[in-house]
Amino acid sequence: MNKKILDKFGIAALNPMQKEAAKAIDSQADLVLLSPTGTGKTLGFVLPLIETLKADLEEIQLLILVPSRELAQQIEQVVRKMGSGLKVNAVYGGRAGSEDRADLKQRPAILIGTPGRVADRFRRDDYSLKHIKTLILDEYDKSLEVGFENDMTEIIETLPNLKQRILTSATSDIKIPEFVGLKHPVFINYLKEGSSKLTIKTLLSPEKDKLNALKQALAFIGNQNGIIFCNFKDALERLSEYLKDNNIEHEPYHGGMEQQDRERALIKFRNGTSQLLVATDLAARGLDIPELSFILHYHLPPHKKEFTHRNGRTARMHSNGIAYILHYKGEDLPDFIQEIEPEQIKVEDLTAATAASQIKWKTLYISGGRRDKISKGDVAGFFMKQGELKKDQLGVIELQQTCTYVGVQAAIANKVIAKTNNTRLKKRKVRVSLI
Repeated sequence: MNKKILDKFGIAALNPMQKEAAKAIDSQADLVLLSPTGTGKTLGFVLPLIETLKADLEEIQLLILVPSRELAQQIEQVVRKMGSGLKVNAVYGGRAGSEDRADLKQRPAILIGTPGRVADRFRRDDYSLKHIKTLILDEYDKSLEVGFENDMTEIIETLPNLKQRILTSATSDIKIPEFVGLKHPVFINYLKEGSSKLTIKTLLSPEKDKLNALKQALAFIGNQNGIIFCNFKDALERLSEYLKDNNIEHEPYHGGMEQQDRERALIKFRNGTSQLLVATDLAARGLDIPELSFILHYHLPPHKKEFTHRNGRTARMHSNGIAYILHYKGEDLPDFIQEIEPEQIKVEDLTAATAASQIKWKTLYISGGRRDKISKGDVAGFFMKQGELKKDQLGVIELQQTCTYVGVQAAIANKVIAKTNNTRLKKRKVRVSLI
């Protein structure tokens, strides 16, 4: 296994799930991989496969289908971080087809995308598909839930030399459809493995309108990374307005937002500009976000499956986490919660936490990205030289096709902008601004 790649991810060795998956993939068997969110499935299936791809073949060789643009972007970032030298691109709804055509003018060895957009590109463009021998359906159950069955069926029927199918999921209660064409698959199930511990607590609100109780709960939880889950966009927007009025920093995240606004919300959440995400179930799966200390159910989902996926955002990879249920004391809990028998705490009995001192970050936008041949090293050097930043004042750098986002210490953000805006980054004049 490529030690250099593992070093880039800060790990000494693959975990047991990843090792078992790699062994099955190396045997060229079809595979169904079941493992919780955050256990490293992407690295587990991509790492053994990139060693089989031909760097001198300018055609698509590995196809990865995913249910959402966020998951497509996440996998693309993981593959790029590996630094294999293989071209990789992601296509998904919400961006212009001209961008797809520009990215795919030179064929990538690895194509990642949502089934609808991949099927559309395969219909419109003259790609050779005969070199695609491996197909990955990541979070295949979610793709079925959101209506991609016809697109996936169409795509599979266009692949003449498909030898290996790999399906992954964080749940085990979805039947595998016949159109996938699995043949004697290996099943690897790690859904009940691991030493992480999830604690579930019910916070009882004295009022049916739980906004004030939420404010008290957040004061008790203190300065920690977490997600507040709501069932509906309208309720989320009302909650977000309340938090704004009470000067509680957060980022809203729901399907009604423009794609760029959703991406920026996640970027700010990842780099520490915001520690709180207020989201619908769109954030329950398939997002590349940091380890969370807690999640809070402002609304409970209608079914146990969604509850499980939300909770999977915390207590990941052998870490502990807490799931809070903010609940009006006069209403009954659903059966799947009563079975857990969580500890019940009155909100009025909570004591506000003492806020810990920490570095506050701001996120800067740069009008240049990967398509301009700019690397993360170029960006770091630009800010440390032109912006006169010290290493510990520079945070997470996220490089995209046409732009870049950078975390910097909040106290110096405006000074950095003044020193770097409209100056040259790798021979290109760039704009630098706050988002």
